[in-house]
Amino acid sequence: MTPVLPILAVLPDLLAALRDTASAVLVAPPGAGKTTAVAPALLGEPWCTGEILLLSPRRLAARAAAERMAATAGEAVGGTFGYATRMDSRRSAATRVTVITEGIFVARIQADPELAGVSAVLFDEVHERSLDGDFGLALALDVQAGFRPDLRIVAMSATLDGARFSALMDDAAVIESEGRSYPLELRHVGRNAELRIEEAVASAVRLALSENEGGVLAFLPGVAEIERTAERLAGLPETIALHELHGNLDPAAQRAAIAPQRDGRRKVVLATSIAETSLTLDGIRIVVDSGLARRPRYDRAAGMTRLVTERASQAAVTQRAGRAARQGPGVAYRLWEAAATAGLPRYDPPEILEADLSALVLACALWGVAPRELRWIDPPPVAATDEALARLATLEAVDADGRPTAHGRQIAGLPMPPRLAHMLIRAGERGLGQVAAEVAVLLGERGIGGPDVDLEARLRRWKTERGPKAQAARGMAERWARLAPLPLAGGAGGGPVANIAERSDRTGPPPTPPAGGRGVEVALALGFPDRIARRRDASGETWASVGGRGFRLDPALPLARSEWLAVAETQGSAAGARILSAAAIDAATVEALFADRIETRRTAVFDPATGGVQPIRERRLGAIRLSSGPDSGADPATIAAALLDGVRTHGLALLPWSEGARALRDRAAFAGVPLDDATLLDRAEEWLVPLLAGKRRLDQIGSLTESLRALLGWDAMRTIDRLAPAEFTSPAGSTHAIDYAAEGGPRVDLRVQTLFGLAVHPVVGERRVPLVLSLTSPAGRPIQTTRDLPGFWAGSWSAVAKEMRGRYPKHPWPDDPASASATLRTKKADARAAGSR
Repeated sequence: MTPVLPILAVLPDLLAALRDTASAVLVAPPGAGKTTAVAPALLGEPWCTGEILLLSPRRLAARAAAERMAATAGEAVGGTFGYATRMDSRRSAATRVTVITEGIFVARIQADPELAGVSAVLFDEVHERSLDGDFGLALALDVQAGFRPDLRIVAMSATLDGARFSALMDDAAVIESEGRSYPLELRHVGRNAELRIEEAVASAVRLALSENEGGVLAFLPGVAEIERTAERLAGLPETIALHELHGNLDPAAQRAAIAPQRDGRRKVVLATSIAETSLTLDGIRIVVDSGLARRPRYDRAAGMTRLVTERASQAAVTQRAGRAARQGPGVAYRLWEAAATAGLPRYDPPEILEADLSALVLACALWGVAPRELRWIDPPPVAATDEALARLATLEAVDADGRPTAHGRQIAGLPMPPRLAHMLIRAGERGLGQVAAEVAVLLGERGIGGPDVDLEARLRRWKTERGPKAQAARGMAERWARLAPLPLAGGAGGGPVANIAERSDRTGPPPTPPAGGRGVEVALALGFPDRIARRRDASGETWASVGGRGFRLDPALPLARSEWLAVAETQGSAAGARILSAAAIDAATVEALFADRIETRRTAVFDPATGGVQPIRERRLGAIRLSSGPDSGADPATIAAALLDGVRTHGLALLPWSEGARALRDRAAFAGVPLDDATLLDRAEEWLVPLLAGKRRLDQIGSLTESLRALLGWDAMRTIDRLAPAEFTSPAGSTHAIDYAAEGGPRVDLRVQTLFGLAVHPVVGERRVPLVLSLTSPAGRPIQTTRDLPGFWAGSWSAVAKEMRGRYPKHPWPDDPASASATLRTKKADARAAGSR
């Protein structure tokens, strides 16, 4: 006997609400039956004369829902109940309820904003907050408000967030179902941190099988973990059937995992988060939860989406555990301690807050609104929409004002992400539409052609595969190839690779495909021009990309021997993301494809060791240097700029400072006039640039002193001369340079005889700083250093004079130097001079 679905108890309330208003919110726990019971119930309503669209987050769930509704009605799929996904479709003119994925709905409403012939749109599992789900609801509400007030919109959620959706939908009625309640036991068995996750899950599955009756559903983060867990469970008894469940499987294998086990064996299903909601797996009474999930995270800095394995949210693990109690009492084994549940994030973050928004921003531009003008549960972040707009500009999808271009409209009309659509269009113009369509399918469908990093090898393998999924993918590639534009006028003959040059004006005969006609690398290069990469080391482990990002590749792979790669997918940090898929490409093809983007730059490299500049002429494609060499015709201004940058980078000490220039800076510092390094570097254009004209080395610069004087100006020089005179004039009439950089203060070296007759100590500056007098003998040897000349005369002079008389008897050594005459001559010379007077 088929159990009564709990949702049936509240269906009358839902039907009544939709007769009076156009919107409603239905909150029903997993297993209540909302996915398969609501749409059939609406078919009999007077307002429902057209088609009902039931949106599902996943292809597997969409197909399963259609099959279950058809089976309940005693029909085949494709009659009253059908489905449409990207790779598969079963519907006919008789179809009244079509289960479609959210992405298919977004494309449909954009193509037909009035949704002609559609009476209702049901958004299932809106709590999952997928990007297409949020966007589809925003567009549907916009259509309902502007064109179709009769369009019924129902948001169906498994969690109690109905109030938020009600407010978004003009205070729509909220109908809640109690759901079916079966006892659920939680067992927290923990996990040894030293064990790999597949080891721990396999062990927990064996334990659960030994302790309980019924089938087991085990949640793992990804396909690789599922396959490794299956290997470790290979020895299970023949009474147990082992299934895998993930998006890469063909439909038959997916159906087998969901359907009852007809041969009476117990079922073990190893699944990704695809089985958290929407699906009811018959016979499951046990859940084993790894507590992990793998989700896409968009790295805005790198412009890449990467898969991240992280802890599942509280909402997710609650949904997972509930799978065990959908059809009867169940038990959930959790591979963590009970106390750790509170530390899990409460909910999965909405995809709109973390995803690449390129397709959404382009769709909004075509819709004629800015993204934030639509109604959202959570509006898209401004930084994310700005970044997406910049990427669309590089793909030629929008103009400088953010309006869609003709090329952008072509991109939006294709059922694939903007990058892949751009690739298909541009490759089609070169006669490579079929190849580009196949590459797009390979990049969009996991598992096809195997996991090889080399996309050419993956493509060859796919062409030999005969499974249903491979066949369906080939059909999709054929459909996409028919959407590619025809080659530009002139044909696409088999000329040399060098003819593949993209014309910026899109006129004239088109370039031709590469020799051999493979074209995979050309398609990738066109779709991901910023990820074209060149090998940086001999092993092929590190790569530099046109966009400036660093990539890494397993050096053991054959691709590592290539000089160039056209890279499609990467994973990991922006500084060294791992290459997941690529194709070898040669330099000639790169240069031909992007001839209009290659820049010739004339630069000059400064060498701090010599203080000279080497002019360089280089060709660059983005961040990659294609070639470089000496530039004999370098612009003198470029050389001067390099010299200036060298001084700014390595410091003023590289300049050929003369004693006079150094002394002027010291005097300025003493006088309080700014002429320090920071000031000189800040004003380098004023005093240094004129000296660099026509020079290739810093040591060729002329006088720095005059340039500094010019920089200071007349008033500043007057201040310096007054407060920090360059010289001291002795009583004997001799002049002596003042060293303002000397330790201890301004210093003068001079013979002691030149100071005879001076009774007051000389000072400089506004603060009357005493000069440090370094007194010497007639032979220039140090005698005394003093800051108090009168004190020296009155004190130690007598002892000094006594010693000096013995050493230099020809020179005067008076007992009272303060009243003696200053002199530079010997005693005889002084006498002769006096006699001549």
